Amino acid sequence: MKKILLIALILWANLSAWAVLPEVTIHDVDGHAVNVASLAQTGKPVIISFFATWCKPCMRELKALDDLYADWHEDLGVEMYIVSVDQAQDSHKVKPLVDGNGWSYHVLLDPNGTFKRAMNVQSIPHIFVLNSKGEIVFNHVGYTEGDEEELPKYLK
Repeated sequence: MKKILLIALILWANLSAWAVLPEVTIHDVDGHAVNVASLAQTGKPVIISFFATWCKPCMRELKALDDLYADWHEDLGVEMYIVSVDQAQDSHKVKPLVDGNGWSYHVLLDPNGTFKRAMNVQSIPHIFVLNSKGEIVFNHVGYTEGDEEELPKYLK
């Protein structure tokens, strides 16, 4: 019984640790500092996707999300942030990739992995959904075609 209670306590502590975004400052592709905790304070649902320019599953996920994002943004007010975990020497590849694909996402750079570590992201793609209260209500690692169809139930 004690083991079950201990496991439940550990799980609860881990879940509550992810209830909000950490106080971490990174930069957007234009060089502006962004405190990521502020992303959860908009009163709108938020999607945060960690990716890298060299990650093929990441590219498939971002392209699939792009097909749906405009509708989600218009219908639900969803804001989407994609966070590049490319190293500093490859950060210059991010903006041309985003522009070339015509993505309207907010783009953040995390070349030192500060935000990535704070969110305990071990592999990419890794996506988080925050509700309008700024609470993390869903997170998912990896991408398989159709995964994006699960997101609307967490955005509403």
